[in-house]
Amino acid sequence: MTIRKSCRSPFLIAPLLGTAFGCLSLVGPSSLLAQKTAGSVPQYDLRNGGQGIVRQSPDEPDQPGIAGVKDKDNEKLLRDDSDRSSGKDSETDSREAYGPGPCEPRKTLFQWSYGTGFSGGPDLDEPLVTDRPDFTEASSTVGLGVVQVEIGYTYTFDNDGSIQSISHSAPESLLRYGIGADWLEFRVGWNYLDEEIDGVAASGGEDLYLGFKIGLTPQEDILPEMALVPQMTAPTGTDAFSADEVLPGLNWTYGWELNERISTAGSTQFNRNVDDGSGEAYTEWAQSWTIAYSLTEKVGAYTEWFALFPHSSETVLPEHYFNGGFTRLFCNDVQWDIRAGLGLNEAADDYFVGTGLSMRFR
Repeated sequence: MTIRKSCRSPFLIAPLLGTAFGCLSLVGPSSLLAQKTAGSVPQYDLRNGGQGIVRQSPDEPDQPGIAGVKDKDNEKLLRDDSDRSSGKDSETDSREAYGPGPCEPRKTLFQWSYGTGFSGGPDLDEPLVTDRPDFTEASSTVGLGVVQVEIGYTYTFDNDGSIQSISHSAPESLLRYGIGADWLEFRVGWNYLDEEIDGVAASGGEDLYLGFKIGLTPQEDILPEMALVPQMTAPTGTDAFSADEVLPGLNWTYGWELNERISTAGSTQFNRNVDDGSGEAYTEWAQSWTIAYSLTEKVGAYTEWFALFPHSSETVLPEHYFNGGFTRLFCNDVQWDIRAGLGLNEAADDYFVGTGLSMRFR
């Protein structure tokens, strides 16, 4: 990767890959997990390779200057145009197609190839892109100066034959705020949990969630839109629901828009956690994959698998889930969602249902 020193020297990841894959055109325009919502995918034209060079027309009136210079310039322009029409300037055309365009802020920290046709990142002219209701978070940021609030409620039930647990989770609040650049957002989340295990009830606030989302790349043909989320929880919760220590983690999200109706995305993350049985810390890996569908301009749907994999834990077992849901846009800045999921193995909760609301302020 080359360090970006100006808007005409952007970060590059794979100039040759970007050019080679550019002719495949396997993927349509836009951002990715935006597809979790109906029409929530920012649209951009992958075929546009950037701005061409504007040449002075020979028909423009003469400017004051040295005699004979204007005529020579005009003759050179005419020869250039003739060479272009005969294919002699194809190398220049290629440079123009992927060359630097006007100085514009990049909406992702990196890009796959050198050019201006793959803007990516947040698009405020399109419907909001949310991290809920599925487990897989969006691979785009909210945009500089934008505030997005996402809240929800979840009911969870589990009975393994010997122990029954019921929990109510709300408000599942997540505040996302774009700071510094379009590709960076600050994140803070908090939740309150009411839980009953075999008739014994406990309730209180969970530990505070803090993080940053970094928009890494736009989608370019078969190369995905990606984001990285360094994150942590701080021990601010009540005794029943606090880990009593800072738990850091990292989440990598990636996705593709396959066409105007269907998109797919996944996430890979690991977080430090505490084993309730032994009290010892361990690493919890999580993997997810989701497919999102735009049913109408206002209604969307998704199906998803996700799993939790404890590493070096004494009592915690892997959990697998399948879930799906629907979203409804009221306007570009407000979305309502509903979801339901099932546990796929004995260690997982039996089922959960939930609903939520997301709002964007700009």
